[in-house]
Amino acid sequence: MGYKSLAECVSDLEKNGHLIRIKEEVDPYLQAAAIHLRVFENEGPAILFENIKGSKFPAVSNLFGTLERSKFMFRDTLDAIKTLVDLKSDPLKALKNPLKYAGAGMTAFSALPWNNGLFSPIKFGKTSISALPQIVNWPMDGGPFVTMPQVYTEDIDKPGIMNANLGMYRIQLGGNEYIQNQEIGLHYQLHRGIGVHQTKANAKGKALKVSIFIGGPPAHPLAAVMPLPEGLSEMTFAGALGNRRFRYFYDSEGFCISSDADFVITGIVEPGQNKPEGPFGDHLGYYSLKHLFPLLKVRNVYHRKNAIWSFTVVGRPPQEDTSFGALIHDITGSAIPKEIPGLHEVNAVDAAGVHPLLFAIGSERYTPFLKERKPQEILTIANHILGKSQLSLAKYLFISSKEDDPLLKTSDISGFIKHILERIDLSRDLHFYTRTTIDTLDYSGTDINSGSKLVIAAAGDKKRTLWTELPDSFALPRPFDQFKMVIPGVLAVQAPPFLTHEQAESELKILNSTLASADLDGLPLFILCDDAGFVAKTINNFVWVSFTRSNPSHDIYGINSFTEHKHWGCRGPLIIDARIKKHHAPELIKDAQVEKKVDSMFNKGGALYGIMR
Repeated sequence: MGYKSLAECVSDLEKNGHLIRIKEEVDPYLQAAAIHLRVFENEGPAILFENIKGSKFPAVSNLFGTLERSKFMFRDTLDAIKTLVDLKSDPLKALKNPLKYAGAGMTAFSALPWNNGLFSPIKFGKTSISALPQIVNWPMDGGPFVTMPQVYTEDIDKPGIMNANLGMYRIQLGGNEYIQNQEIGLHYQLHRGIGVHQTKANAKGKALKVSIFIGGPPAHPLAAVMPLPEGLSEMTFAGALGNRRFRYFYDSEGFCISSDADFVITGIVEPGQNKPEGPFGDHLGYYSLKHLFPLLKVRNVYHRKNAIWSFTVVGRPPQEDTSFGALIHDITGSAIPKEIPGLHEVNAVDAAGVHPLLFAIGSERYTPFLKERKPQEILTIANHILGKSQLSLAKYLFISSKEDDPLLKTSDISGFIKHILERIDLSRDLHFYTRTTIDTLDYSGTDINSGSKLVIAAAGDKKRTLWTELPDSFALPRPFDQFKMVIPGVLAVQAPPFLTHEQAESELKILNSTLASADLDGLPLFILCDDAGFVAKTINNFVWVSFTRSNPSHDIYGINSFTEHKHWGCRGPLIIDARIKKHHAPELIKDAQVEKKVDSMFNKGGALYGIMR
């Protein structure tokens, strides 16, 4: 449906049973986020907070909380937009099947941005940063943040909306050293379009103009997070998805303003101007810590009449951004594999925090004339994946051959890992990338943005039968004598608290001396952890702990390991040390008092009684 505004979307969702209102006053410090998390965890509706303490503006969250609701909002345009993305990734399809793609050109044309500021709702009024809902999601957050922003910048060499970038980069509204109402923090990670724009502006010694849109039709925030094919602008995509051209104009200071947004914050980032930003409870399930990031000097804060503040809460997956990801995959799922020859499927595993763990399936066709197959082409594909925009931030990449099991799916976490472990040769199939870049939010590495990667590639016939239970005779020496099976072939081993890597190496020598001569072929993967019961409890716990708390170059060991011609491998089980280290960021923990307050809202007589399934 072509919503003209966020308010129109809210009304439609409410009318169709997808949204509830909370009329009583809600504290923006932790309480609003706690309510959101509770409703999301129970697959509940979107939430309109009518009375946010300290602000005259209402707020909405959990709009994209379920894939069903996300598809409902775009029920009239999803098929058309899938066709547009499909055609953009392979233009020859229009020639091969002209009838199927006949409407794609019209869809793209009708979605072209429209410079039309004459009757723009956003011109209704101005306000201040401190008057906005000051929503704080987690107890250690450095201040209130904008968590659903659409951050707009232009290329200083090629100005104009068709060469602009629209991305979702968190904005810190206050706290730390920011001067209230004059300065805010702009945080962005590696491989973001805004970085290119700031680099060009810095080179010319000029300030980068930034416009931050909040709210507007739901197609706008979705466009800001879409991994679009090269040459397809976010504003064009927003227009096509929302069935309404992206309306904009430039204010008297030359800032681009989204006419349909609920709020627009404008400001400049001057070369070399940074201030500490954070901490912030982030989507890996830990805080991203305080670091220097660009300082944005505020010029104006515009808002429309009856404006609604839009926010979300991120934390350990799954969260609302999980549903975002599911919708993105539904729209563009086939686009990335088509850009990499031989790639059939790739999945950034949400339960592991997305960037820490990728699963991929490729073709292995280099030597079809030989009986024995081994990883060859899939290693080429792995290198291509790790050179592809945000996929390059992956830390662990498991890749298999489609020929080994045409029915294998990367969405099946336990099934995919089982397939790899049945076929891997641990003396050959481990490929490290050291001293390289990883996700900004991942603190398992050696410094911010810095760490290592590991490609685990498996192709060929099944080599082993994985253990599903431990034999009665199985034992490990102290202090490793508490352990639990996780899935076939994977053992969680509880270990003493991590002190140093030197101490860890000494501890691993104990394991190696005990297991060096043991036949453990059916148990190829050990996870050293702080709580074996927690890791083994669910598949999500397993991948979250294993791949967010380890740095391959520092935290991988092996029984009977060796280095031969600069290649590392092992002839016994692979060991990942996934214990918490002192340099790791703190885990996100909810505030107990706020949780009790929210509990009462779900009890009989409370504002949220009866909304859960």
